[in-house]
Amino acid sequence: MKTANTLVAAFLLTAAPVLADTSYVNANGYTLDGGGSLQRFAVLVVGNDGRVKATLPAGAIPPRGKKIDVGGLTLLPGLIDAHGHVMGLGEGALAVDLNGTKSLADALAAIRANPGTGAWIKGSGWNQERWNLGRFPTAKELDAVTGNRPAFLERVDGHAGWVNSAALALSGITNATPDPAGGRIERDASGAATGVLVDAAMKLVTSKIPAPTTKEADLALSKALQIMGSVGLTSVGDAGMDRPTWDRYRRFARTGKLTTRIYAMAYGPENRAAIAPNGPIGWEYGDRLAMMAMKLQADGALGSRGAWMKSDYSDAAGQRGLPFFEEGNLRRMILDASAKGFQVNVHAIGDAANGAALGAFSATPEAQRMTLRHRDEHTQVVAVEDLPRFARLGIIASIQPTHATSDKGMAEARVGEKRLAGAYAWQTLIKSGAHIAGGSDFPVEPPNPFYGLHAAVTRQSRDGLPPGGWHPEEAMTIEQAFAAFTTGAAWANHAEDKVGTLEPGKWADFVLIDRDPFAAPASGLWQTRVDETWVAGKRVFRR
Repeated sequence: MKTANTLVAAFLLTAAPVLADTSYVNANGYTLDGGGSLQRFAVLVVGNDGRVKATLPAGAIPPRGKKIDVGGLTLLPGLIDAHGHVMGLGEGALAVDLNGTKSLADALAAIRANPGTGAWIKGSGWNQERWNLGRFPTAKELDAVTGNRPAFLERVDGHAGWVNSAALALSGITNATPDPAGGRIERDASGAATGVLVDAAMKLVTSKIPAPTTKEADLALSKALQIMGSVGLTSVGDAGMDRPTWDRYRRFARTGKLTTRIYAMAYGPENRAAIAPNGPIGWEYGDRLAMMAMKLQADGALGSRGAWMKSDYSDAAGQRGLPFFEEGNLRRMILDASAKGFQVNVHAIGDAANGAALGAFSATPEAQRMTLRHRDEHTQVVAVEDLPRFARLGIIASIQPTHATSDKGMAEARVGEKRLAGAYAWQTLIKSGAHIAGGSDFPVEPPNPFYGLHAAVTRQSRDGLPPGGWHPEEAMTIEQAFAAFTTGAAWANHAEDKVGTLEPGKWADFVLIDRDPFAAPASGLWQTRVDETWVAGKRVFRR
């Protein structure tokens, strides 16, 4: 027999109003469909669960419910950066920023003006190539603006550190200190450290820098999320993180503060085991967070001549870069992680590193490769004969288009014209059938995905150089570039059934922008302004 209380409860359940859909009307909408074809729409219908219910053409009558007029703005699926460094983005925004400096004098002035308040002076973004310095900067030059306070300033690519004399002393580096495996201490004729540490040698100093406090790290993550939302990024692949960072992401996700979806990659076997000892962690917290991949580094970067090349650098006889692992060891780590169900993503910039990564991937069983979708991160300088191997082996080419337009002059000097035939070869990879994922490698490059779209389509820097584009035969179409930053990146992040398009059932992650990238001149793509960013039907950024 029903009691009065159960009758009242039943009445309340049947009488409770059904939350209505929200229709975003008067939109200049674009999305790809399941087959990769570009589709247009005028109305986006979002359910109260934050998922897409429908896209409707112009003239269609939206369903009953709330309507938001977007005023004719272009509406796109949220952009996805397949390869960035989330904490690095936030930390860099809160430290000395040398990205805009055009000379050594500019950099020293910026450090003097904003040295921060911590025990160490920290920063990033310097690039001796942009300064036309013809060499690395020195500790003595840094001493002039830092005094006895230790300083560590990361190069723009994250593969070299500029330190002062106080930092060298604290780290105990002397003439007798050997170069560590996978690293190099820059030295003068007498063998003394000059103040730049390449790749693994940076650890000699960074191991002495106090870890950020919880408050400082939380502030950096909050800053990174704000920046990503402001440029229209709704999902990112975080290319290498540790257990404390994972714990922070989870805490933000639990409390509803993770406003960008993060596909986390554990940095190396140790972090993978510490974060996920029982196997990959799939998408959780409303598909805001996953850890299904391990990041490895096969080499360094071109700018610091750490990229591992098959033959000498064209501008440095006798130097071929820095392999981080013996090929057999790289293969064993990939095989072990694959057997445990993890995608493996290998940083590879030089042609030797790319060849080694492809060789190591080829040792894994084909069924594993196709299921796990292993990734080659950067895919910058590749031997021509290795390009078809990406499609054949099912390896994703995870590229960052702005690297090509930033690196073009330096790359020509480092590797020479002959080796450029397989460098930044995006159209060749696409035509071969390889999967392409777009990214930026922020904070090495700015996180703005419209910079990436511009670079991919024009092969020019944002000041329009060179005229006609750098090796324009490898440029993408705007549709291909759009796919790289949506469906391609979603596929690479094992999220193609969740995001990347605005098909029914997927999350309503979208952006409103001030121009039509499919109709506007390609030269102005980088100037696109993001007005609003929405994740799961909730606005996370408004200009």
